[in-house]
Amino acid sequence: MIIDQIFTSSNTKSEKSFKAVKNSETATRSIVKAISWRIVGTIDTILISWFITGKITMALSIGLVEVVTKMVLYFFHERVWNLIKWGKH
Repeated sequence: MIIDQIFTSSNTKSEKSFKAVKNSETATRSIVKAISWRIVGTIDTILISWFITGKITMALSIGLVEVVTKMVLYFFHERVWNLIKWGKH
């Protein structure tokens, strides 16, 4: 199937390991990207929550929960996409 082709690789000698692939990202880079994106996203969530609730404490509480859960989700999402060969050169 197509999914099998995306996730599996041929066993040729020219094939590089995950760490050796030029377009792959390190786990550290993925973590830094996740943190920087979550700062932007959390500010957005806090502002929207404040606008809707009218309470800054409620908005900050929502933002705190959101930042933790979405950073974890983004990290794993990014790592999975690094395994997918589609669209890479």
